[in-house]
Formats: sequence, structure tokens, C-alpha cells
Amino acid sequence: KRGSPGLLRRPGAGVRGRLPGAPGSDGPAIGRALADLADDALPAVIANLGGHDLEELLDVLGRAGSAPGRPTVIFAYTIKGWGLPIAGHPLNHSMLLSAEQIEALREAHGIAPGHEWAASAPDPPEGRLCREAAARLYGSDNRPPGGREAHAEARPPIAVPDALEVSFPQTSSTQDAFGRILVRLGDVPGLRERIVTTSPDVSVSTNLAGWINKMGVFSPDEHPDYETEAYRLLRWKRGPAGRHIELGISEMNLFMLLGMLGLSAELCGQLLIPIGTVYDPFVLRGLDALVYSVYSGAKFIFAGTPSGVTLAPEGGAHQSTITPSVGAELPRLASYEPCFARELEWLMLEAVRSCLDRERGVATYLRLSTKPVDQRPFEEALRRLGEAELRRQVLAGGYRLVDWRDAAPQADPRYTVTIAAAGVMVPEALEAAAYLQREGVAANVLCLTSPRRLYEHWRAGAQAPPLQWLIRPGERRAPIVTVHDAASHSLAWLGSVYGAPLTALGVDDFGQSGARADLYRHFGIDALSIAEAAFDALD
Repeated sequence: KRGSPGLLRRPGAGVRGRLPGAPGSDGPAIGRALADLADDALPAVIANLGGHDLEELLDVLGRAGSAPGRPTVIFAYTIKGWGLPIAGHPLNHSMLLSAEQIEALREAHGIAPGHEWAASAPDPPEGRLCREAAARLYGSDNRPPGGREAHAEARPPIAVPDALEVSFPQTSSTQDAFGRILVRLGDVPGLRERIVTTSPDVSVSTNLAGWINKMGVFSPDEHPDYETEAYRLLRWKRGPAGRHIELGISEMNLFMLLGMLGLSAELCGQLLIPIGTVYDPFVLRGLDALVYSVYSGAKFIFAGTPSGVTLAPEGGAHQSTITPSVGAELPRLASYEPCFARELEWLMLEAVRSCLDRERGVATYLRLSTKPVDQRPFEEALRRLGEAELRRQVLAGGYRLVDWRDAAPQADPRYTVTIAAAGVMVPEALEAAAYLQREGVAANVLCLTSPRRLYEHWRAGAQAPPLQWLIRPGERRAPIVTVHDAASHSLAWLGSVYGAPLTALGVDDFGQSGARADLYRHFGIDALSIAEAAFDALD
């Protein structure tokens, strides 16, 4: 076998006896070529495949580039762990060298004790190559300009406003609001220069068209625009000044790029605010790269949109139900699921602040939707609580959107129920609460902008009693109905805060293609199902 790992650990004589020798093969020629080679040198020669030969690889790469216009595939055969005593061992993925083996390796390479991590001497060819590369990349400093300490000292603080004064329609989706907010961010000095967007071939369907029209698409060279239509939804102007990077349909590439852009301050000394968009179900396609990007400390923002079975006509393949679990459980990630446009404005500004905070900041996940939502309930909460307090509660994870004392003071407090909803399910919760109030039930509605933030508040013991701005003292044992366009367990923990009975409504099966109202009813997350769950809880 070519490079068979079993041959590497056999004595040379045993290796020679196992070389190919079948009629019609190259066995005789191989035997003649190795006839003068001593047995003890034979295993090393057999293991020294072409993929280990740097000069050969450079030569092949050079020849591959000499034929532009056609693809080239290079098969570089190697032995895993080549040059080590564990080379080719079937278990070497998890094997470690012993202290004796490391010492033998040091001696074999002529490294003095205590100098295992020393840089190459400046005079040999490898030292000169390293110096030349450092000078080319970093100039006279010969070192990267990044680093948390160096960058923090050199960078003046960047002001992030509390609001952007974006105009939203009375009926608006969070995905539509996302596009409007992003365009407005492009007008904010200090921020617009640092925002870079990217998307895996879904820029139009995730509402990046306005930003791209305004900022252009990045390309190392200027490209002429051959489109002649007078009106186009998307003007794809490509050039070095472009601020959007369009990827193919590869969510792994999206999160790898966001991860690297999100470490630009540390790696290159230039702080960027990376913002990506992706269809929410396909967050899972790029999950490995997302995990390692966040694990590496990268700061970036990504919007998963559209989401849930609310994306009704497109069927189960495009309907996400478990992505809120990723947002809730992945460390060093802030996750939000707003319902109203102004909530999203505040949350995006908070996400930008998190990108700028290189010491304590984290990446941010926004789960959005194309569902049009009436904005008037939010405006009523804004008048009741005031902008500063409502913003504080939105960023903290949720607020009382409807208090029965204001909405239905005639209701009987003995029959109190709290409906807690996240994202696009808030309108259904409001409809259910209105029905319950007409029946004399004291129904509250909690709008949860970030179940994760609320859970973290509770578990951290930051307040005693916990979540007191959401759950009033006299209502802490009242039944709770949670509703989420996601797996029902995502909000089920809320009853544990005060030991209240809880009914969790959500989507616990694969989605289907159909009208939105029909799917809501099928999965039991429509207004009638919420009201029925509340009556059952009160009985």
C-alpha cells in the first residue's frame, strides 16, 4: 500500500518483504531501486512521501499557476506525524510524545536545551526569509500592530448614539427594520468607516440591498457596471471602496470570515464592525465555524432571518426551530429576538458597542423575521415607561408590554395569568390576552427580547428577588403560558424562577408548507391556543 502506516513500525527486512511484487506491477523496478539501500534506512525512505517535500511542493504549485483558465488538483500524499516516533500510528490523533521522545527530537534537530521556542537565527536562509516577510507585512516594527493592550492605547473612543432616529412604518417586520437601521448606521461618523457586511448569497433576501446600494461591494479592482436598467433593486457596484463581501452559498465561510474580521483589531490593529446575514435555519450549517469564531474571542454581529415556521410557504427545510437553543447556550454570545422595530434599533446599537469593547464585548446573534407587526403596542409601552426605562428593560431581556391593571382594571386578580412571548409571537400573545381580559381574566403580556439575558440575570443572582421588573410580587405564583416560534423548551425555565405552574407552547416538530395562520394553529401557537392554555392553567 502507498504509505501504509503499518510498514513504518516494522524492521527494514520486514518492510522489504512486503513491497509490491505481483506480476504486471512495478514490484521488480521498486526492488531494483531499493536493492542498495540498507534495511534500517528502508522504513524512513518508504515514509518520505512527496507531500513532505517542500521544494517539490513549491515546484508543483509554480507549474499549476502557469496554466491559467483551468483548475488544477494536487494530490500531496503525506504520513500523519511524519518525523515523529508516532508517525502513522492509528491512534496518534490523541497520542502525546513522552518527555524522552521530546528530548530525542530536540537533540535530533540540534536545538540547545531551553531554546525550544527561540526564533530562527538571522543569518541562515530561514532567518532571512522570516525577516523579509515581517518587513513586508509589518514595516520597520517587524511585528503585528495588533494586540489588545497596544490597540486599546492607540484607539480613541468611538461614540455610539443611544438612538438613530430611524423612521419605521406603522406595520413593519424586524427584517425590514434591520435594513433601515443598517443604512442609517452608514451615516454615523466613526462607525460607518468600520462596518463591513457579508452574506452567503442571500444579501437581497435578508434585506442588505439598501446598504449595498449605498456602500458598494468590495473587490480589489474596479469593475464596470454593465447593467443598464434605469431602476434596479440592487446596484452591484464593485471596487476597492466597497463595504460588502458577497460569498457563495457557504455558511461555514460566512462564520469563518466574520470570525477573522471580528479579530481584526487584535490581528491587524484595525478595528472593524463585521455584520453578517444568513437564513436562520442555516445558522446550523455554519455552526462549527461559529463556535470556533466565538471561542476565539471574535466580536461580530449576525442576523438569522427569516426564522421559524412564520416563514410559512417555504416549508420545513427553511423553517428554523432549534436555533434559539444555540443563542441561549453558546458561551460568549449575546442573543436577541425582538418583535418591534425600535427594540431592534436599540439592540443593534448595543451589539455595536459590544464589538467596540475589546475586553468585555461578545458576538451578537439577532433572530429576525419577515412577519409584518403593528408597532402601536410598543408605542403605548413607550409612553407608559418612558424611553430611557424601556430601553433599559429591552436590553435587559424583556418588559411588561401589557399590565392587566392598565388594560383591564375590571378583571378579577384571583384569575391572574402571565403570557410570556418572544419575537414574532407577541401579536398572538396580545390577541390572546385581550380575549382573556374580556372574559374577566387578569392577563399580562411579557415581551421577551432576550430569554438568554433574563436567564443569565436569574442565574447570576443579580437581583433579589429576580426579574422583579417583569414579575410583580403578587403574581409570582400565578400560572405562566410561554409561546415561542421555536422548540417549546426554550422558555420553559421561566416557571422555575418562582415555582409557578407553566405551560410551554412552541414548535416541537419539523415545519410544513402552508399559510401562516394554519401553521400556527397546527403547532398550537395561535392566539386561540394560547387562550385555551391559559384557561386550562387557571382551572
